[in-house]
Amino acid sequence: MRRFVIYFLSLLLATQARGSELPSYCLRMEHAGAAYTVCSFDPSKADIRLFSRDDVTGASYGGFAALSSALWRQHQFIVFAMNGGMYHRDLSPVGLYIENKIEKTPISTAGGWGNFHMQPNGVFFIADGKAGVRETSAYLNANLKPDLATQSGPMLVIDGKLHPRFLADSDSFKRRNGVGVSSDGIVHFVISEDPVRFYDFATLFRDRLKTDNALYLDGTISSVDIPAAGRRDSLFPMGPIIAVVERVPDL
Repeated sequence: MRRFVIYFLSLLLATQARGSELPSYCLRMEHAGAAYTVCSFDPSKADIRLFSRDDVTGASYGGFAALSSALWRQHQFIVFAMNGGMYHRDLSPVGLYIENKIEKTPISTAGGWGNFHMQPNGVFFIADGKAGVRETSAYLNANLKPDLATQSGPMLVIDGKLHPRFLADSDSFKRRNGVGVSSDGIVHFVISEDPVRFYDFATLFRDRLKTDNALYLDGTISSVDIPAAGRRDSLFPMGPIIAVVERVPDL
């Protein structure tokens, strides 16, 4: 136990020393007059997972702090985390949600209101160490058996083209977060630090990050946890959480 206490204190001191500096896997970008934080990972090397409910208690994590505590009890810790899709009032996922190869909620092809149903929507997934984002019908047609998957909407970029409903002069500005996968297989998680239009957010993925397909995860509640930068957003409850996890090394 003493080893883990020492390791935790070393992490804390390193975080305090770095302050607001970002770790090597994250960077700050300016695009179309707004600031963004981009964190990128190779899914063949990073342990990217989805979390929704505590396996022991059955309760929704609801935020990064509860997830971090649960992982620490398993001698693991968060490297990076972000809200991972939309959710119902009870914090359960809206649409497809697959965790550890187990489908917890089915894919949704129904119509409705809100951003999730701004067709086409899509799915972020990882299968056999490779990540992808596909429009929902394309995902269904591929007959994939992913290790994890989360459905959200709308798609931001679809085969290199912006979602057809995005307007360059829209007056809808919100904080937003999303995910895209570039041609080299790297997963890019992005959160806007300023309120932005869908159009500008999507062009960041297409033009700057070179992702042919990218997916919107959520808006106002957009949150990120970057422990190495001393940042943990906690203003809003969360449903699904995407996290990059590592094990506490033997000391």
